Formats: sequence, structure tokens, C-alpha cells
Amino acid sequence: MLLDPGMNLTLRPMRYPDFYERYRAAIRNTWTVEEVDLHSDLADLNRLSPAERHLINRLVAFFATGDTIVANNLVLNLYRHINAPEARLYLSRQLFEEAVHVQFYLTLLDTYLPDPEERTRAFAAVENIPSIRAKADFCYRWIDSVHDRSALHTRADRRAFLLNLVCFAACIEGLFFYGAFAYVYYLRSRGLLNGLASGTNWVFRDESMHMEFAFDVVRTVRAEEPDLVDDGFEADVRSMLADAVDAETEFARDLLAGGVPGMTVPDMRRYLEHVADRRLSELDFAPMYGSANPFPFLELQDVQELSNFFERRVSSYQMGVTGTVSFDEDF
Repeated sequence: MLLDPGMNLTLRPMRYPDFYERYRAAIRNTWTVEEVDLHSDLADLNRLSPAERHLINRLVAFFATGDTIVANNLVLNLYRHINAPEARLYLSRQLFEEAVHVQFYLTLLDTYLPDPEERTRAFAAVENIPSIRAKADFCYRWIDSVHDRSALHTRADRRAFLLNLVCFAACIEGLFFYGAFAYVYYLRSRGLLNGLASGTNWVFRDESMHMEFAFDVVRTVRAEEPDLVDDGFEADVRSMLADAVDAETEFARDLLAGGVPGMTVPDMRRYLEHVADRRLSELDFAPMYGSANPFPFLELQDVQELSNFFERRVSSYQMGVTGTVSFDEDF
């Protein structure tokens, strides 16, 4: 089974061909940081109000370490315990994509924060910005929860691993980053920082695919070992998501402290609750909040660029693919 201890090396016969197809799809979706043009953003930075400037500085400070934490969990926990070579192919590709994201955020920091001392403070955000440190502590708690397990021998081991996987898919990539993307697309809706939004589109698509892979792993394990996901597991997931929504709400309180027209902390909270309910639906759990998306600017984005905003299949940026794009998606 997928979480059996060991390191299976045999790709044929292939036990999980869907994982291999996800790897192939990810290869087709290759992009590089050099394709993102940030030159127009330089003029926009001078147009930002002090409150908007605070928002963007906090945002890039979170970006500076967020994907590195995700990559660490990939290496320390996921790769060693998902025992299928086709799945590890995808995880290897995901690790490459996380490295590209880190490079993109490094380029953002170098572009947006020309002062070396300001950049140094941004890179040390997990130590000196409480709202970012709280999110990092949340991540580390779940990384550490399985770090000392050399193999998943017991039901408790496998359950702990699944909770780690759900945390990183639903809470970190699926909630923390979605919150960050909302600020980026809010600024773009006002005609600001189009370079940042363009690069974020690529990152967003990668993160959506990462989530779908992780949820596929959860679904596969549930089919193989249905006793792992019980009422206690669901209660833990709900508690985890509630903690993540609270942590991201405090981050919103920090980002929006100066007052940003068009975004409020209560609206951001409702958006996060809306996203949390979507993550629960991916796990076949009932919603917790029942909140609607309060941000119309997220529904009015370019459909071709954001055709996967709520986990639709990515098709609009595959290398060497031509054709038409439907503009009838319901966001």
C-alpha cells in the first residue's frame, strides 16, 4: 500500500498511473522567473499609499520564507514516506517548482526592497514579525509531528502523516497562500503591480496542482486503509483549519492595519472561511463556516489566466499547446 514502509523502486507495473500523469502535466507547465516582467511595478511602488506599501512589504516578507518551509516538509517528510516511485517523481517535480517560487520571491525582494537592511529584515520575518512568526510556528508544529518517524509502521504513524499532508495541502498551500494571492489580485484590480500578479498566476497554478496531488494521496490512502480517517481524524482536521484561519486572520490584521480601501479584516476573514470550507469539501467533510466569497475582484479576473482559481484543471499555459479557451467558468 501507498504508506507501507520501504522504498519501492519499480515503475513497472505502475500501481498509481494517475500520479505519473500529474508528473507529466507538471512538466508541461514549466515556467521560469525570467519570463516575469517586474519593470512596470517600479513606477507603481511610488504610487502606493503608506498603508498599501505596508501591505506589500509584509506580503513579500511572508513570501520570502513560505515556500522554503513547504520544500523542507517535502524533503523531510513526504518523499520518505509516500512509497510509490511514480508519486516520488511528482514530489521531485514539486520540489523544483518550490525552488522556482523561492527564486521568484527573491527577485521580488530585490526589486521591491532595494535597501539591504530592509531586505535583511524581510528575510528574517519569521523571527521579528509576530504575525508571520505565528504562521511559521503553525507550519513547524506539523513538520515536527512526523519528523522523528523513520517509517510509518503503526496506525498512529500513518494517521499523523496524513494530518501533516492535509495541513500542508489545505492550510499552508491551500489557505495561507490563497490569502496572499487575494491581496495580489486586489492590487491588480486597481491597476497596480501587474508584474507581481503575472508571476503570481504561475505560482498559483503550481500550488493548485500541489494541492490536488496531495488530496489524491489522501483519497488513495483512504481507499486502501479506510479506518485511518474516522471521526477523530475529521475533528483534528477541523481544529487544524480553524487554527489556520485564525493565524491568517491575524496576518490580515497586520497587513491591513493602516486601512486599505476595498479590503477589510472582516471581509478577509470571510474569504478565508470560504476557502477553508472548499478544502473540507476536497476531503468529503461538511463545511464549517458557510461563508461566501466577499471579493468580487476575484470573480472578475481574466479567465484564461485564472481558469483554475478554485481548483479547476490547469490547461491554459502548457508548453507547446495551442487552441481555444472557454470563458464560461463560474468563480
